Amino acid sequence: MDNLALKLVVTPGLIGAATLAGRRWGQSVGGWVVGLPLTTGPVAFFIALDHGEEFAAAAVMGSLAGAVAEAAFSLAYGWSARWSRWPLALLAGSGAYAGVAAVLPRLPLGPLPLYALVIVALALALRLMPAGAAAAAPAPPPRWDLPARMVLATAVVLLLTGLAPRLGARLSGLLATYPLFAALLTAFGHRLQGAGAAISVLRGLLFGLFAFASFCLLLAVGLVPLGIAGAFAGATAVALLVQGISLWRLRAP
Repeated sequence: MDNLALKLVVTPGLIGAATLAGRRWGQSVGGWVVGLPLTTGPVAFFIALDHGEEFAAAAVMGSLAGAVAEAAFSLAYGWSARWSRWPLALLAGSGAYAGVAAVLPRLPLGPLPLYALVIVALALALRLMPAGAAAAAPAPPPRWDLPARMVLATAVVLLLTGLAPRLGARLSGLLATYPLFAALLTAFGHRLQGAGAAISVLRGLLFGLFAFASFCLLLAVGLVPLGIAGAFAGATAVALLVQGISLWRLRAP
């Protein structure tokens, strides 16, 4: 199977599974699921296949930095949701993401210092997130919802991997971390169930990003010495371990 076929099969499958899991177990679990590198993982994998391990490792550093911008997105959207409708809250979150993403690439940080910065940013964001009110009863999603998410996710992966040589490694990785799927879940939850649902998604996202950051760190330091198969196997194993711990913490009273 060539790279294009893999992109057309793996990406929609991952997003479809994450969406259905969120519907089954609730808004916060839905946000937690999309905290996994569902976009960044496939993008990094295909960039490594197309452009080599060294280029992909640099791209993953951009993705790791993007986790700090995702924390800013969550905080800005969460607080805005308390007094505004979803379009304004989404605009505020995206603006916060763009502002942080514009500054981070200029910081000369290696993988470990950058990972430490991400962990601090996520912990601080969880501390500062507003308390969510009770969400309204969930409404059945429209029939086009799941296919639209799968098509959109696949289009993003195809676009980013196609533009990667022109954008450069770090910018490609940074753009891949825009919380597209979390933004979709949050906006839909906000529109259908209110601010409490949106804040629950964002809180779940923040917990899920600990595994995302660990995944990116392992790839950044392991792609060149271990190769694609070894680095992705190790990064996936560590991400699943951290994700299990974060789920336990998310569901704790």
